[in-house]
Amino acid sequence: MNIAVKGQPNQIEELKILLENRPLIPFKVNEIDTYDVVFDLDFDDTPEQITIYHQLKNKLIVVGAVKIQLEELYAEIGSNPTCTIVGMNALPTFIHRDLLECCTINEEDQLIAADFFKQLNIQHRFVQSRVGLVTPRIVCMIINEAYNTLQEGTATREDIDLGMKLGTAYPKGPFEWSLEIGLDHIYETLEALYQDTKDDRYKISPLLKTAYLKNFIL
Repeated sequence: MNIAVKGQPNQIEELKILLENRPLIPFKVNEIDTYDVVFDLDFDDTPEQITIYHQLKNKLIVVGAVKIQLEELYAEIGSNPTCTIVGMNALPTFIHRDLLECCTINEEDQLIAADFFKQLNIQHRFVQSRVGLVTPRIVCMIINEAYNTLQEGTATREDIDLGMKLGTAYPKGPFEWSLEIGLDHIYETLEALYQDTKDDRYKISPLLKTAYLKNFIL
């Protein structure tokens, strides 16, 4: 089975662990016909790739689908793809976990994906295809609230991280986790959630926004 991968180095390293170091081929558009499966881990940031995948046949394409909704992309094109496209939570720190979070738009694609994951011994759970999926939606909201709490002067970063780990048994504190995920991913996920829902729970903390923007200051 030829498995190609596209993504950031930290995402690819996690995928290698998830796939138990099975051989992965660096993705090249001009070689796409030779692949059986493609993992496009940073698809969230390059959704225009959908035009490449849309007309493929007999391929399984697994894409990062946290900041976008698959149905919205298909609606823009005007039809469903002819291959099997599966969304997954491909944010850094979420790929190599006990349970892979993924989504499809129909039962047929879900059955094909489930069979593939079973072959590779990947434990998985299908959720509704929505911006933010489930886990990223919750974790990003908690990180946003941590930034609000810090901005209000209620507690220090260290105290908030320690309190979350001791009080809720989270594996990492929200500030520690935000750095490992990447503030760009946190900010962009929250922005996508807010635009999708208009829910104030996802309105970005001014302090988080400032920290995000500082990454663009040379």
